[in-house]
Amino acid sequence: MDGTSGKIDAAAMLAQVQAWSAVNTGTANLAGLAEQAAMLAEAFAALPGTVELVDPAPVTSIAADGSAFEKPHGQHLVVRVRPQANRRILLTGHMDTVFPVDHPFQRQTWLDGETLNGPGVADMKGGIAVMLHALLAFEASAHASALGYDVLINSDEETGSLASAGLIAELAAGKLAALTYEPAALPDGTLAHERGGTGNYSITFTGKSAHAGRNPHEGRNAIVAAADLILRLKALESDEITINPAKLEGGAANNVVPDHAVLRFNVRPKSTAAAEAFDSGLNALLRSIETVHDIATHRHGGVTRPPKKVDARAQQLFDLVRQCGAELGQDVRWQSSGGVCDGNNIAACGVPVVDTMGVCGGAIHSPDEYLIVPSLATRAALSARVIERLAQGALS
Repeated sequence: MDGTSGKIDAAAMLAQVQAWSAVNTGTANLAGLAEQAAMLAEAFAALPGTVELVDPAPVTSIAADGSAFEKPHGQHLVVRVRPQANRRILLTGHMDTVFPVDHPFQRQTWLDGETLNGPGVADMKGGIAVMLHALLAFEASAHASALGYDVLINSDEETGSLASAGLIAELAAGKLAALTYEPAALPDGTLAHERGGTGNYSITFTGKSAHAGRNPHEGRNAIVAAADLILRLKALESDEITINPAKLEGGAANNVVPDHAVLRFNVRPKSTAAAEAFDSGLNALLRSIETVHDIATHRHGGVTRPPKKVDARAQQLFDLVRQCGAELGQDVRWQSSGGVCDGNNIAACGVPVVDTMGVCGGAIHSPDEYLIVPSLATRAALSARVIERLAQGALS
């Protein structure tokens, strides 16, 4: 196999992306995810392996009233090819998008002859097509028998992969390397290199209601306590961590001291040390809030995607991708990213990963999302060559 895009069926790739994009797969749209999973199962059955749908792990969330509830998720697609091979890699993607079933962005529009606007065309239904056709090209090579691989396409990446984190770790174990098919970090194909981490928290405040005019001193204001915590959280920001208080729920009538509130916030640590320091420090901060305001608090959540550092072995994989790109006339570059993805989870398992092997495009997570259509074939050719090199022992 020479790895050129001439080996790739670009027309078939585009047809698949358009068919998949026509199905709404917002993370909470279980019917749409089930339809998409069935389409993907049929497409990936072209590979010489087993295809199965795996049930999501239970995920607990916090409602506006502070109660815990189980949040449903779609099934995940898993493909296993040559599981007994000595050299094995992991390829991952996600079928969900950020656009719920009632979102107005549901249709595709050609912006020009090479640019397609549509939900998920870049993030990451285009990436799934790149993965599949790279593997099909690899299977036609003389080196296919030397490498086994697992494919995971989960249903909940856009909300943190909480229902698939265990499955990611299970499939990453023992792998030589991993490739993830998020879209390129920039429209020119630049890869994401190191990444920060992320965590989501929900803090429930329970105070005491009272009449705001007759006996306010007998009340314990949950909203005031939450506001105090917001200011203290922002004071903890540094070069190593940012904190975003995102939503405050609760309150009552204007003449009632509110006895309930839920604060939701996101953290973005740049290092594992910063993540651990914040998580442990949060407990002390909540104890102080409880003392000062004479209320009770309950915390839920934590850092779910640790920061992704690029060690020497991971850098070897990046260098391999660059080398393969040069062989194909593609100038492969990379830069650090503030975003997160399943690559963070994989790297935490000690497996080298390049997590932006998908299409070129942009404006993801918005109605302006677009796919640069010629990148379907060029990125598939790049992946096919990388996979072949891995089969030949490029990363030992």
